[in-house]
Amino acid sequence: MECLSCKGKMRWEKAPFRADRPGYSVSWDALPAWVCPQCGEVLFEVREVDLIQEALTVLEKKTAILAS
Repeated sequence: MECLSCKGKMRWEKAPFRADRPGYSVSWDALPAWVCPQCGEVLFEVREVDLIQEALTVLEKKTAILAS
């Protein structure tokens, strides 16, 4: 896969991900992703994006319950 930023060759490896929300932050240290060794650009596949979004949705719902 070609990097969208620098046109380098991306490799399938692990990358961190962080999401900041009002009142909390979530981070994963090593999620599967395409990573460019030249510029550091990270690209997640649709599967990983869907799982991240699902986890954040559940966490947001549970946080709302805790805050009430």
